[in-house]
Amino acid sequence: MKYMLLTYGNAHAWDLTNEDDGPAWSHEDVKAMVDFMTRENDLLIKSGEFVYAEGLDSPSTAKTVRGTDGQVVATDGPYLETKEVLAGFWVVDCESEERVLEIAARLSRCPGAGGKIMDDPIEVRPVGEAPA
Repeated sequence: MKYMLLTYGNAHAWDLTNEDDGPAWSHEDVKAMVDFMTRENDLLIKSGEFVYAEGLDSPSTAKTVRGTDGQVVATDGPYLETKEVLAGFWVVDCESEERVLEIAARLSRCPGAGGKIMDDPIEVRPVGEAPA
């Protein structure tokens, strides 16, 4: 079964100079996070469970789009009422829910600012299939 694992982060994490919401991330912190994600992706590739994964760019680059009266209406930003934003995702193909929860727990142990393990929640959702 395919699952999507969604990871969230602080909206200001992309701004390496912003300390309003905790310590700023150094370039070394970002490298440690990317190295962690690369190792985890490599493990999933090796186990045959990896389908796809991506990190997302800063929320400041986001657009919200609606098709209104046949016109494309785009506005800047996601305009969420939260400090937490979608930071990235994985799609994995696992034999069981138990296994995907194991993977999600491992992914939540990503290092953050100052090398502190974030233990951020990972949202796990089965990928739905269209009816025949």
